[in-house]
Amino acid sequence: MKFNVFTKKRTQVITNHQGEKAYKMTPEMELYSAVVTTSLEKTTYENTSDRVKRIQKLVRNCDPVFVAKLAVYARTKMNLRSIPVVLAVELGKIHKGDNLVSKTIYNIVQRADEITEVLAYYQTANKRNGVKKLNRLSKQVQKGIAKAFTKFDEYQFAKYNRKGDVTLKDALFLTHPKATSEDQQYIFNKIVNNNLETPYTWEVELSKVGQQYFASAEAKREAVKATWETLIYSKKVGYMAIMRNLRNILQADVSPDCISQVANYLSNEQAVLRSRQLPFRFLSAYNEIQLINSPYTSYILEALEDAIQISAQNIQGFDIHTRVLMACDVSGSMFSPVSKKSKIQCYDIGLVLAMLLQNRSNNTITGIFGDRWMPYNLPKKGILRNVTALKKIEGKVGYATNGYKVIEYLNQNKKVMDKVFFFTDLQMWNSNYRNNNHIQKEWLKYKRNVAPHAKLYLFDLMGHGQAPLRIEQNDVHLIAGWSDKVFEVMHAIENGNKALSEIKKIKFE
Repeated sequence: MKFNVFTKKRTQVITNHQGEKAYKMTPEMELYSAVVTTSLEKTTYENTSDRVKRIQKLVRNCDPVFVAKLAVYARTKMNLRSIPVVLAVELGKIHKGDNLVSKTIYNIVQRADEITEVLAYYQTANKRNGVKKLNRLSKQVQKGIAKAFTKFDEYQFAKYNRKGDVTLKDALFLTHPKATSEDQQYIFNKIVNNNLETPYTWEVELSKVGQQYFASAEAKREAVKATWETLIYSKKVGYMAIMRNLRNILQADVSPDCISQVANYLSNEQAVLRSRQLPFRFLSAYNEIQLINSPYTSYILEALEDAIQISAQNIQGFDIHTRVLMACDVSGSMFSPVSKKSKIQCYDIGLVLAMLLQNRSNNTITGIFGDRWMPYNLPKKGILRNVTALKKIEGKVGYATNGYKVIEYLNQNKKVMDKVFFFTDLQMWNSNYRNNNHIQKEWLKYKRNVAPHAKLYLFDLMGHGQAPLRIEQNDVHLIAGWSDKVFEVMHAIENGNKALSEIKKIKFE
């Protein structure tokens, strides 16, 4: 595999952020792990600007086609929005001579507002101040955005026609897209004249209520309730919008029929699969409403359980004969939130992914580790309930990152496992200064004395660029990301492919 060649130089021993021995990844593997685990927010060990600088450097050190495919993979498979923009624009700064950049931009622009996001980042990355400075736009960036304009209808443009440093009108003038029909030209003219029809969205409808005068607080509550009921019955509120507004819907005290419609929509198989939600979004909604004082809270919580169960149905787990261990890192560094606005932390993502896999497997040991490793019995069903149960006991194991304790437990008890999974930020170390134990040492011992056939999978949740073991040696594999698509990568490895093979399969439209 082109992307996974190992040499002495590429597997050099380094130290991680805790000062512990670790192993450097190849540039492609490091870029992959950095990209699919970032929301461009500060983490425990790395601030936003440092992460961007590291990604920029890695883009220059990787094959351009790999970078392009990674950008499309991150957007279309991992459902990330900001980081594919960074990859495409950074690629445009160094790659010339063909249409790779324009094809990349066209493929990553999946929403109308991403047109302006590309230009806004292009402006920042090239140190241009003001829209006028964008007149010297890269030809390939221009072509990619111009073609992307033809993807959207009036509603989509109007929904995302927001104020910003770069507007859709600016983008239209800068890139001069060619309409594919008279109807499309009519829409482009409406963008130019700032007279797109106001879209029917929950934000617009609730904003109208907020601008009205009401004689009493009760009258306003009734208006909000009526608005939510109208929105729900209209069936024009998207899946993500419903999930984000469950608290508001319950607190608005909408009718039982409306609650039933919301629950049915949340647990509708086609709606769930079409929505392509990141797994932790279900947990975020679940956490948000758990303590809401409503007679329908339990009903909606169960609908969310049904929804995430549906989302997991295509995950290929393991049968009764395959012995699986899942170890979830609950150390202090795992408490980094995924974004400023989110209450979800890195360790939440690890717990959700672990419970998704446990749900699809039949012979499992599951537990958490910090200072210590603690197995914990959980039922197969109730993915979100299991996450909540594990979160309640995380303090019992301490907050170090003694990952070696998991393998030490297997060695000491001579437990034969076929697959061992770690859900972690990979910043493992030994907090017991009385011994020099290390996870690499324990794993080699385990392979030699207990389970020669065992495989170890490291699910990298933060993408810091180092691994605690030598990747792809001694049956050690690294998978990165927050999406349930990580299990497709795992399945590819199970079938003899490499971790980056799923990215290599990406085809451009």
